[in-house]
Amino acid sequence: MVSPKSLFFLTTLFFLLAIYVLPQDVQGQAKIVSPNYIIQMPNFNSGAGIPSSSGYKLDTTIGQTAPGLYSSSGYRVRSGFQYIHSIIPFSFSMSNFLINFGTLIPGTPVTLTSTLTVSAGGAGGYKVTTRESGSLQTSGGQSIPDATCDAGTCTESAAGVWSQATTYGFGYNMSGQDIPSDFINSTYFRHFANASLSQTDQIVMINANVGRSRTATITYKVNISGVQGSGRYQNKILFTAIPSF
Repeated sequence: MVSPKSLFFLTTLFFLLAIYVLPQDVQGQAKIVSPNYIIQMPNFNSGAGIPSSSGYKLDTTIGQTAPGLYSSSGYRVRSGFQYIHSIIPFSFSMSNFLINFGTLIPGTPVTLTSTLTVSAGGAGGYKVTTRESGSLQTSGGQSIPDATCDAGTCTESAAGVWSQATTYGFGYNMSGQDIPSDFINSTYFRHFANASLSQTDQIVMINANVGRSRTATITYKVNISGVQGSGRYQNKILFTAIPSF
């Protein structure tokens, strides 16, 4: 008789906002930095600001070199400080932060899901990466292995088919928008990049274009063998959302 097993892990969100300023061949403009502030593209203007009243709100730039909207059949350029304000502000949210598989039965896979939602208005789109703190472990050091799938071929960066009840471990599947192409269908899984093994964070969502409310579902899966030790297993999963401007 195998004692019941139980485990849970916490999902943690970190938002990493990275703004890249490309060198510009413009005289008299540079990035001004101190320990307390950063001013990008400083300029002395004859007038600028956001005047408003009960009937309107106006974002203005007066005195900057060549501000305005320029377009043709192949491109659109928004030039001026007012265009720093993104039409689609960057946001990242996730449902179901606490994943609790409860009591596990050997040879009976259990799955739970979370929904990732991203909006990104930067010119370079966005990406979301993930990693685990380590394998699912008890306080005494017993661990559930990271899944390698039915053929033993899935890794942190390549998905493989995991459909057999005799295949054990912990892994995840992605479905929805902007997901990596190796998640062909709901039977394809990877294991998480393992920080304790110095494995590199892996992309789970990515898009080079702007978009609003891009949504994907991550399905966590765990299955244990009859010789898995009893205990309370846990780890942490880190998600990092990175916009590109």
